[in-house]
Amino acid sequence: MNRTERRTTPSARPQFWRVALRTCVIAGSTNLLFLLIFLAVGSPILAWVSVGSMTVYAIAYWAIRQRKNKLGVGLIWSEVVIHAALGILLIGWGSGFHYYLLVFIPALAVTLKRSKAIAALLVLWVLYTGLFVMSELIPPLQPLVSRAALDGVNLFNLTVVFAMFSYLALFYIETVIEGQRALRKLASTDMLTGLKNRRHMTEVGEAEISRAERFAMPLSVLLIDADHFKLINDIFSHQKGDEVLCCLTKLLRTELRQHDVIGRWGGEEFLVLLPNTTLENAQLLAERIRGTVKDFRWQELLKDELAVSISIGVTQLLPNETLNRLINRADKALHSSKANGRNRVTAVAA
Repeated sequence: MNRTERRTTPSARPQFWRVALRTCVIAGSTNLLFLLIFLAVGSPILAWVSVGSMTVYAIAYWAIRQRKNKLGVGLIWSEVVIHAALGILLIGWGSGFHYYLLVFIPALAVTLKRSKAIAALLVLWVLYTGLFVMSELIPPLQPLVSRAALDGVNLFNLTVVFAMFSYLALFYIETVIEGQRALRKLASTDMLTGLKNRRHMTEVGEAEISRAERFAMPLSVLLIDADHFKLINDIFSHQKGDEVLCCLTKLLRTELRQHDVIGRWGGEEFLVLLPNTTLENAQLLAERIRGTVKDFRWQELLKDELAVSISIGVTQLLPNETLNRLINRADKALHSSKANGRNRVTAVAA
């Protein structure tokens, strides 16, 4: 695995190599245009250089598709440096081939560690200034026949590099946005069940309370706990316990409305926020959920040795009540369900 792969995240890595493949296609197509341009302006040597460049990019494309990434990237970088140097040597600095070396700046800065990036950028600067000095000391070996042709090549190179910089900027911005989105998801999601975690449920719960009070709508909550869950872990292993929690998550989701909010409150506990729902309707929903879990074919998962049931505490938001008080009352109702034999629903109004 090369250095670039180690420094990118698993989600960003395939995207980076898609960009590398697109670079090969775009660069190969650009060199096809160069071939036609140099044949038209009477520069056969650079026309043959363009043919060689197309061959290099075809090999680089094949190498990256074969996951020989180090070879592919090495070919791309070598082609750019050699092609730029030959273009400057043959038709001069005014051809604009030096623009392509500038594309290395963001690539080096992003893909290498700081110390190595600084060293590589210094080498790039030496190469760039060296080519400039060479162009000042050595006249073009095969100058174009007219100033208009030279200006046309310069404009073409400038346009291509401008487009490449624009594409790279958009790619890096999208990568940053995707990374931020992934971090937000990690911060708000329970990785086992995919539900909202306790921290995020607290934020959503406070927002739902504010909305319920603002529009004078009822808000109810369910606090759900898997019965004898420690026994499941002890008998079948924690891995099987995780499978049970994931299965419970699917069952709970099937019974909830689209605007209901469910999260993993902790361990084997789930919290459900029911906007615009009275205590009576919340209790009916809780009974339906309890029945769905009870009737599920748990023997397929636990080999007829143990069934899974849940206990639920139900309550409704009171005027001027905080989220903590609301959930504490639901927790007391849940403990009452546990104390009275489990596999039952207990609703409390106050």
